[in-house]
Amino acid sequence: MDKAYFNEYYHLERKNWWFTVRRKILSERIEYLLGKPRNITSLNVGAATGTTSDMLTRFGQVTSVEYDVDCCNFAKTYMTTPILQGSITELPFPKESFDLVCAFDVIEHVENDHIAVEELIRVCKPGGHIVVTVPAYAFLWGPHDIINQHYRRYTLKELVQLFGSRKGRIIYKTYFNAILFVPIASFRLAVSLCNRFIKKKESKGMSDHQVFGTAGVFNSLLAGLFNIDYYLLKAGLHLPTGVSIMIVFKKS
Repeated sequence: MDKAYFNEYYHLERKNWWFTVRRKILSERIEYLLGKPRNITSLNVGAATGTTSDMLTRFGQVTSVEYDVDCCNFAKTYMTTPILQGSITELPFPKESFDLVCAFDVIEHVENDHIAVEELIRVCKPGGHIVVTVPAYAFLWGPHDIINQHYRRYTLKELVQLFGSRKGRIIYKTYFNAILFVPIASFRLAVSLCNRFIKKKESKGMSDHQVFGTAGVFNSLLAGLFNIDYYLLKAGLHLPTGVSIMIVFKKS
């Protein structure tokens, strides 16, 4: 990620509406789909400043990997679980090392996402699970993706196809962040249109999180709306559209 952006990321992950509710959704879905796992070994790839690693500790022992050297060194100063510097395309672990392997909004940062997925599967134990989330829809591409150094956004079909020929099966798939899909899509498309109209370079601009902020009434409002997705998913619904995608793959 951009270095200037990284300086605020620690607080962003702990206060921003998207990060806080996404963790809640991920925790509940993993708890339910894996049958209330306890004392399992988890690998969190692309841990950033560690909030998702902290979330995973409820299920057992957690090891984290972060590609950005500065971010990894920063996280080491306060994380109570191990974090290593490494790449998702060459994970520093033997095959079949972990019961649960997670990559939350990571593979869109990787040029060769096929190799990334192969590595996630390689280090997962037979019968273990892989949980992946990614941003949805190429038409939502904008400054947020540029500053976060994304290579792509996905459709659910594309993400399923990425895992489709592997040894195992997808046991869960859904879009999420659906309640806010229309306003977020409208905002993204409006920014893209304005940039084209004024001939602004695509590399300029701010991420969504910088635009919407991390505190105050607006942050609480967005969290409340996104929280509706939590209850819909918990009720067993598979959302037909959204700003993000989640799949759970079980290795054979």
